[in-house]
Amino acid sequence: MKQSSSSRKSQTNCRRLRSMKDADVVLTPEHPEASVRHIVRGIVRNGLKVVPPKQSVSLRIDADVLKWFRAQGSGYQTRINAVLRAFTDAAR
Repeated sequence: MKQSSSSRKSQTNCRRLRSMKDADVVLTPEHPEASVRHIVRGIVRNGLKVVPPKQSVSLRIDADVLKWFRAQGSGYQTRINAVLRAFTDAAR
């Protein structure tokens, strides 16, 4: 199933892109080679609903719970949000 674009009309020359070889791609500081993390994020977001903006709140969490989430590495606030989202979805 082909998804419709949110833009009016793509100005990308797809025919030229398909014909390009790796040697034809010019990397600059402004346009560096894509990182795996960047590509994976694009793949994960593909086809998902638009995420509404998040709201900043002050939340009191037990110290040991917060310590555990922080120990998992960066993105702990996103993981806390995911746990809360799963709980609310399961409660529906």
